[in-house]
Amino acid sequence: MAQAAMELPHPVHLDGTTLEGGGQVSTPEKQQKLALDIRGKRGPKSAPGKAGGLKSAHLAGAEWLARATEASTTGMTIKSRDLVFRPTSIETPLPFTINSTQEHKKSKNGRIETQNGVWKNIYIDGQLVKRSSHISMSSPGSIFLILQAILPYVLFSSPKAGDSTTPNEPIPIRLTIDGGTNVSHSLSYEYASQVLFPMLFSKIGIGPIDMTLHSRGWSNGRADVGSVVFDISPIRPGYNISAFSFTNRGHVSKIHVSVLADTFAARTYIRELVTEQLLKRYSNTEILFPVDEDSKHSKRLYLLLVAESSNGYRLGRDWLYDEKIREDKLDNTLHRLVSKVVRDLDNELAHGGCVDEFMQDQLVVFQALAEGRTEVDGGTDRRASLHTQTARWVIETLLGPRFVEGQCDGIGQQAGELSRKKAADLAEAEDIVAKLSDLSVISTTS
Repeated sequence: MAQAAMELPHPVHLDGTTLEGGGQVSTPEKQQKLALDIRGKRGPKSAPGKAGGLKSAHLAGAEWLARATEASTTGMTIKSRDLVFRPTSIETPLPFTINSTQEHKKSKNGRIETQNGVWKNIYIDGQLVKRSSHISMSSPGSIFLILQAILPYVLFSSPKAGDSTTPNEPIPIRLTIDGGTNVSHSLSYEYASQVLFPMLFSKIGIGPIDMTLHSRGWSNGRADVGSVVFDISPIRPGYNISAFSFTNRGHVSKIHVSVLADTFAARTYIRELVTEQLLKRYSNTEILFPVDEDSKHSKRLYLLLVAESSNGYRLGRDWLYDEKIREDKLDNTLHRLVSKVVRDLDNELAHGGCVDEFMQDQLVVFQALAEGRTEVDGGTDRRASLHTQTARWVIETLLGPRFVEGQCDGIGQQAGELSRKKAADLAEAEDIVAKLSDLSVISTTS
């Protein structure tokens, strides 16, 4: 029987000029309302009819989600300022075992691969062992903007077996994303590896998420497209994120310094400047240098400082230098780079919170999806960033949970719950149709 789309009569409308707007409207909250239209307008506040629209990273993430949920969409193009996203599918049950009589590609070592939407399902000796997917951009749009958009879906959409053989452990996922690893005004590879993923795992229990950097993608200097592989442990089917609390930061025990510049002399000078400025402020703090790497272009200067606290919290500040660089005044440029990032880290730590403003933004969706009350201490005497305020507004519009001073009562989303609910809705709809067909037959033969 054909599967009819089941849609709610009143679509949710998101105005992309609200608060921060922009990419925050395409963040992952929209995946959780799978029966709704999501309408967003994306454009600049000052001249909403003149420019703006979807960029390559926004588009790549939205296209992947549309394929993953078999959504119908309109406005799915670069620079589009109106996007309608209407997931309508019932996920096809995924077999956790497979035999040689089924259609597949089989290698000599017993490896079988099948394609299911965006996923390549990998079987070894007839057992499903991994799912993989590849997202590719031809320009260095932010890899981590894409990941931010799709990660909750990946974590919560645990595959559902067609019979009672659902495994106790979730199926590992491998995502390969081509694009930018170091892009202005976006999370960097270094920030994700040293702040975002360690905090998600140690403080919330999400993951682990392991990254492999195949090549860097830069927006500065010569535009290069890079590639990162993410190995993700999703949430076990039927389980959820437990309530969590980010409080009591503790004292700063270590500061990690990551430097990318094109010459050894420039990197050495940056390390010396950073060490000098940090020791004046944090004399009893251990200073570590996890990354010291050739950026392969004179226009690529990047510095990340990560403060690690005695209670395991990590706060970071960075800068991919985006001002004019003059070779004859390079020392001045390096001084400006170091002074700004050190000052920004000082300001973060002075507020006393457990997260920096970027991490606070990343945690919003997980607070909303968790079971029970969560709390994130973003510090005193400062408001949440516009990014965070916008993410909270989207959450409140779509899911209902309210945020009050960093606290939120989550909805307790279970992994795989949406697939089960959709399947139940479909079964109910088919039962109704069958009964109506029976009545029609009775009426015709009476």
